Amino acid sequence: MIQTLFGSTEPKPGLFDRMKEAVTRTRENLSERIEEAVSFNKEIDRSTLDDLEGILLGADLGNGTTQVVLGKLREKVDRKQIKNVDELKRLMKEELLSIINSANTQPVKAVDGMPEVILVVGVNGTGKTTTIGKLAQVLREDGKTVLLCAADTFRAAAIEQLEVWGDRTGTEVIRTKAGGDPAAVLFDALQAASARHTDYVIVDTAGRLHTKTNLMAELEKMRRTAQRIIPGAPHEILLVMDATTGQNGLQQARLFTESAGVTGIVLTKLDGTAKGGVVVAICRELGLPVRYVGVGEKVGDLLRFDPNDFVESLFN
Repeated sequence: MIQTLFGSTEPKPGLFDRMKEAVTRTRENLSERIEEAVSFNKEIDRSTLDDLEGILLGADLGNGTTQVVLGKLREKVDRKQIKNVDELKRLMKEELLSIINSANTQPVKAVDGMPEVILVVGVNGTGKTTTIGKLAQVLREDGKTVLLCAADTFRAAAIEQLEVWGDRTGTEVIRTKAGGDPAAVLFDALQAASARHTDYVIVDTAGRLHTKTNLMAELEKMRRTAQRIIPGAPHEILLVMDATTGQNGLQQARLFTESAGVTGIVLTKLDGTAKGGVVVAICRELGLPVRYVGVGEKVGDLLRFDPNDFVESLFN
């Protein structure tokens, strides 16, 4: 509860309200423009859908996903089954939710015993290390114990940044010197976590996409190291993507998905873009679930992704 100046309390914003606030710019770019297009055309027909195509592309759904959505709507329009803007929005929500849910059917692997190992990958600049700190906070608020592993040893700044987030969240960081072997520090972290019966180990990794072959070899070595200590590890490989890069980030995501065996997406800076429709494109084109979204700079600004809340927030 939040204490006011007059001593009364008001509820903290719920997850839906926080999501709704985060996608404000996308909602203005999508829902409000749809209303304008329908109002201008009076009748919902093929001409309306032509206008809608530009709106969906502007929200960064991408051409392929946009055509899928429009294809379903054209069938209804040709049969005169869409009478007003509310009906149009309802059908759009259904289609977007269907696309997102089709990718979010992949469950996180069940973990027998502890710890659960989460590898976090992504190019430098996407907010990878910051996301790890926020994820530690999410898990600690769930009552879980967490250990951070600074395996991005190629950048001294990455190690230091992770230690800052460790201090902020009260989470221990296992590290080595800059330039050390990432697999070795991962070995130490997993040994420590196993001995302490820690619930989660979150591993920061190097974001050097331009040396793809080396990156693949490094990640594979880390995977083998994890499996030697904890069978089935890593249990989740999360790719951090920057929402503001939109469609441009999808190609990077494809390369990481191919090389790193990514199991889920964390989309950062969702609050800083009018192109949040990229969430739908990610789910359709990569076939991967969005696990979390970043909605601000504070330690508590990482939300578990809820498809229903997200789609509803785009229109209401």
